[in-house]
Amino acid sequence: MQRALLQAQVIIDEATGRHITNQAMLQQVDMLRDAMHHGCYILDTFRYQSYDEEAKDQVLGHSFSLSKVNFLKGTSSSNRNKLLLQQLENALDNLSSMILHMKECVVFLMSYTHLYRQPYSMHLLLGNCMFSRQIETELVVNFLLNTQIHACEELEVLPIVGPSKVGKSTLVAHVSKNERVQDHFSKILFLCDHDFTDNDLTILREGCALKHQNCISNLNKDKGWLVIVDLVGELSEDAWNVLYSSCKQLMPSTSKIIIANRSAKIIEFGTTKALNLKYLSLEASWYFFKTIAFGTMDPKMHPRLAHVAMEIAKLLDSGFIGVNTVACLLRDNFDIRFWCKVLDFLRRFVQKHVSKFSVNPFDLMNQNKPVHLGRMANPFEEVVFYCEYQRYSYEEVPKIRLDDVVYRSVKALGKSEFLAWNSPIPPYYSYIVTCEVRELKQRYAKRKRSTENGITLC
Repeated sequence: MQRALLQAQVIIDEATGRHITNQAMLQQVDMLRDAMHHGCYILDTFRYQSYDEEAKDQVLGHSFSLSKVNFLKGTSSSNRNKLLLQQLENALDNLSSMILHMKECVVFLMSYTHLYRQPYSMHLLLGNCMFSRQIETELVVNFLLNTQIHACEELEVLPIVGPSKVGKSTLVAHVSKNERVQDHFSKILFLCDHDFTDNDLTILREGCALKHQNCISNLNKDKGWLVIVDLVGELSEDAWNVLYSSCKQLMPSTSKIIIANRSAKIIEFGTTKALNLKYLSLEASWYFFKTIAFGTMDPKMHPRLAHVAMEIAKLLDSGFIGVNTVACLLRDNFDIRFWCKVLDFLRRFVQKHVSKFSVNPFDLMNQNKPVHLGRMANPFEEVVFYCEYQRYSYEEVPKIRLDDVVYRSVKALGKSEFLAWNSPIPPYYSYIVTCEVRELKQRYAKRKRSTENGITLC
């Protein structure tokens, strides 16, 4: 399995570093990547199972992951080994078969031009680029560069839909910075929620949303514009009609529109099939989380830490912000006791909400609904999450980070704003949360403290 994973990694790294335009080849690379993530996950489960003394008390972060990671629950040690070995053999057979069928693709792969890339370490590479979205990127780029043979009076529109924090803004930001896209359009405009306060959308005329202007392309009046509409709130049909009419009046017929939103209602605005973004699979999320959390360290040299990290990853949602935040927290505190405290804290947090409300608390946070987070370092206080929003890179952000409040002993009382995450990749958003730090009643806090002291963390 280790040799097969290495072979798959070589092929995927080579494919990721090239401009692949063939959709069938992109799909094969994507399938190989999924098989590699699955094989890595099963191998790590087998490798670190001896540290899983509390497997029966696992709290899973997502209901859809039950069939994938909970097949060991309630089994004896010998049966568990047999099941794992069977899973490992199946994963190896699948991965080996895919590598074998990739031989022809590898030959054709060499014909595609290289992308320029700095020689990053893997954790820096994953932390500073868009993870596992190559096929989606090329689908959007192909839509933008595809010129219709017959002239059409209607502007082409691509809807991109997906849940909160799945990476819609990141995808369109990366596409807009693609050299082929910038060479193809004379102007690239971005519109967000506050741009729809004016019914006549004078922002299109004034150029206030201009993000890119191709001076060479401006000499050719046939070059179209690209308008990217990236919204958090829902877009009404009336507002869309005003925008679309304005675009048709002001822009060349070769212009195109991308509209990104979490609501599936925007699909009806499209002239082509919508792109539906989904969260990372459990296996892909673990691969990303492990790479960021361990940095330059080899997880195989720290098996107990790797086991704890794996348990933490199961509790998190598969959104990039949460995974990044916790992974960076662990990397900055590379200590088994701290990692075990984080694991115990998150287990209690998830289990409490699931047992009381029958819903994952991370799902509530993604919907901007109130959630009681608690404080790991201070049982006499709790943090109540209210909402999260984003700010642009040029806007001022709070100095106190949310993870310092939740996982460390930073002093903060009352309702305030905290910095949840600074994205190192386009569009470089800062994610701000509104929370309230409350003092708990003394009786409840003492009971909470005694319960924590009476349980082994790892």
